[in-house]
Amino acid sequence: MKLLNYTTRYFAIILLILLSVWAVLFYFEMLDEIYDSMDDGLENQKMLVIRRVKEDAAILEKNEFGEGYYTIKKVELENVQNLKDNYRDTLMYMHNEEDFEPVRLLESVFQQNGEYYKLKVITSMVEEDDLIEDLLYSLLWLYLGLIFSIILLNNIVLKKVWNPFYKLISELKNFNIEKDENIKVEKTSIEEFNLLNKQIQQLLQKSKDSFTGQKQFIENASHELQTPLAISINKLELYIENNELNEDELKQIAAVLNNLERLTRFNKSLLLLSKIENQQFVAEERVSINTIIENLVDDFSDFSRHKNMEVVMDLKEAIEFEMNKDLAIILFTNLIKNAIFHGESGSKIEIKTDNSIVNISNFSENKELKKEKLFTRLYKIRDKNSNGLGLAISKAIADEYNLALSYHFDEKHIFKVGFPKK
Repeated sequence: MKLLNYTTRYFAIILLILLSVWAVLFYFEMLDEIYDSMDDGLENQKMLVIRRVKEDAAILEKNEFGEGYYTIKKVELENVQNLKDNYRDTLMYMHNEEDFEPVRLLESVFQQNGEYYKLKVITSMVEEDDLIEDLLYSLLWLYLGLIFSIILLNNIVLKKVWNPFYKLISELKNFNIEKDENIKVEKTSIEEFNLLNKQIQQLLQKSKDSFTGQKQFIENASHELQTPLAISINKLELYIENNELNEDELKQIAAVLNNLERLTRFNKSLLLLSKIENQQFVAEERVSINTIIENLVDDFSDFSRHKNMEVVMDLKEAIEFEMNKDLAIILFTNLIKNAIFHGESGSKIEIKTDNSIVNISNFSENKELKKEKLFTRLYKIRDKNSNGLGLAISKAIADEYNLALSYHFDEKHIFKVGFPKK
């Protein structure tokens, strides 16, 4: 969710709460004002009726509402000694509505010619349910208007204010430390954004310096190791060729050569793993995974025939993916090589593609492997000559391109590589 929409959501919730509380307070305040106004009107009508009584005594005989808005009824003194003006709500049948409707009633007592009379004056009043309904509709339209105004404000005014921030996010999204490029920040009058731009530029510069230093160290260390190793191997091979050695001496030198070659492979694998993790394989292209698998199976055909193994390919789905081709080859080289190398002689290896997933399965004397350690560095299944980096390299490549590399055991070892679906 975008920042502007996120804040709008909270504005909407807060406004709803505030308007609800305000509506309740306003409703009771408005009712109080309405009642006060009606009571003042009833008081005025009472005074007018009493004035008319003094002018026309016949009015004292009006003891039913009928066509009027008041009634007068003679009462005894003992019944009205403590009676004060009384305002209350009641219901009265209205002919135009053909139903009982709420009215406001004033009961009062006045004296005329030594006699006491009870006066009732009525006036129609606002129905509370209608008042509540009108208030709810008014609040609803007010709420929608405010929300629309906030959204309009966010997308026109505030979006422009936040433009330097979004510009920075866009630059960071496209930033590649390998390309040695600087990000472009937008000048702004907002102090916090200027501070953020400055701090991010400093942080990126430190990261670039650290990356360059690490990259140079790895390359230099690898080069410095490769050179003496190659010289040592060449000199030992020349020594064997130029000297007559007995069988025991040859075995000892062969063991030394074997260890030196293992160290050479280990050094190359570590360098490759570091380059992958440091994202030094920048070039990408549309790669046909099926073609890579077919070529690798053909390359390993001699190896598989030597172990009397059959490689069965069922490439139902043509999978293509945007990635570095060399890394794609390394990924599937390690998986197919492991399947053949650790597979049981005379067994079958199956490679399938379906639903954007590549399945590579093989039978082996080994039982289920430890999933939590399988893709870690220097984890070896059983081969002492292995440097334990093959699956770690494959995992690093998969993580680099968000591929789902997994393993499970179901009477055979199955490695899966899941590609993002289109």
